[in-house]
Amino acid sequence: MRLIISSILLSSIFNTAQAIPAEQITQRFHTSNYAQTKYPIVFNHGMAGFARLGTDVAGVDYWYQILPNLAKNGANVWATRVSPLNSSEVRGEQLIQQVEQIIAITGKPKVNLIGHSHGGPTIRYVAGIRPDLVASLTTISAPHKGSPVADAVLTVQNTALEAPVVTLMNTLSRIITLVQGFKPSQLPHDSLAAGISLSTTGSVEFNKKFPLGMPTTSCGEGAYQQNGIYFYSFSGVGQVTNLIDLDSALGITGLLINKGQDNDGLVSRCSAKFGKTIRDNLNWNHLDEVNQFLGLKAIFAPDPVDVYRQHANRLKLQGL
Repeated sequence: MRLIISSILLSSIFNTAQAIPAEQITQRFHTSNYAQTKYPIVFNHGMAGFARLGTDVAGVDYWYQILPNLAKNGANVWATRVSPLNSSEVRGEQLIQQVEQIIAITGKPKVNLIGHSHGGPTIRYVAGIRPDLVASLTTISAPHKGSPVADAVLTVQNTALEAPVVTLMNTLSRIITLVQGFKPSQLPHDSLAAGISLSTTGSVEFNKKFPLGMPTTSCGEGAYQQNGIYFYSFSGVGQVTNLIDLDSALGITGLLINKGQDNDGLVSRCSAKFGKTIRDNLNWNHLDEVNQFLGLKAIFAPDPVDVYRQHANRLKLQGL
């Protein structure tokens, strides 16, 4: 009952603002039906994320080259846009609105949700509040048990640094929304709520409310299926994977986690475990997992585009 009441209260916030729509990614020519799932595949970005910055001609996608490849191989695929910085619950309510739009447009009763980083808890919220809309959840290096990096950032709370840091980060969230072509006022921005959601203590509270798919051991798998919803996850353990890549800075933040071991620069391998583990040791850092920046990665690391296409085929074979 509390979850239902909370959802109603959150929904009332968004009903007063113009909803931002999801974007369908299409390709004129299909090369195969390899990724043609029964239900649409809906992607949700992580913290400080986006669908696309800029335009089709001069812009960059969050899921770089991944979604067009899925569409080319028959997938009905969508990119969603939620608050770059806000709580899992607020982002989740925004995502529910977009999932409902997608279902109305496609005529399909459910969707396959895929979330990277903070997108993981966000899609779990949708499954907890509206399980009738969800066929499967796939999380990619999501901090299900929180991240020490978020804990470190939150040390500014109740200090002289709190106000300027929060203001700076909320401004960043507004800029990201603006560069996507929307008014910043169309989304609520709350960087402090985002940090709390991704902290270890905040994650404990979230997992009590939304336990579906969560492991019951410190570093094991979760249930593969509950309430008719299938659960999957994969994650990386690389940090500095390409010296000319801007995301090499993750080698610094990775030192805050497990003494620099067994993490992708922002999330530990064990924190990313959820449902059925596809792989938890890919030589990717936290941005390689979405093929950023611009496809740079370790020389012999798997191509993220291939991994997502293979996962779409996995969902297809599962009847999803």
